[in-house]
Amino acid sequence: MTSPPDTPPAPFSRIKIRAGALVFCGDDVALIRRDRAESTHYAPPGGNVEPGEDLDAGLARELAEGLGLDKALAEGGDLLWVVDQRVTRPGPTPPPRKKHLVYRVHNSPHLRAQLAEQELDELPDGSHEVGVTEWIDYCKTAELSIFPPIGPALAALAIPRAVVTDAALEAVTDENYTWV
Repeated sequence: MTSPPDTPPAPFSRIKIRAGALVFCGDDVALIRRDRAESTHYAPPGGNVEPGEDLDAGLARELAEGLGLDKALAEGGDLLWVVDQRVTRPGPTPPPRKKHLVYRVHNSPHLRAQLAEQELDELPDGSHEVGVTEWIDYCKTAELSIFPPIGPALAALAIPRAVVTDAALEAVTDENYTWV
């Protein structure tokens, strides 16, 4: 049975996929920092994959849009972690369930010097929120407010190229996360 057209979908009844990447240069990793009145938080560069879009193509597009990174020039691109998000958030639209696919790529200092220092996210009203590309020693990410909350797992890697045997990280739910 389907809902009438004017009935909003139930919370978490839609699934979105976000492809993001931990972009390494040596021990440093690029994170997008967003400063808000109440908090500062970070996210791996990336964004939502478009309906019908190939995951690899979506990741490449998002890295190009956000960092100016040509993924073909970077090394790697392996899937590192998957995070299931079911978190209530403010706003009139019921929250989607989101699958965060976190990939890992490595680049050279030469390529790093060419990457964008800011990322503009378009807001519903047409304005933009500015994110700043910050390069942080990956071992120091455990205490940062990163979404999805991958900081402890990232900081626990022995080296940036460490093999990860379990790609599934803990689901993010209303029980263990409060939307910022």
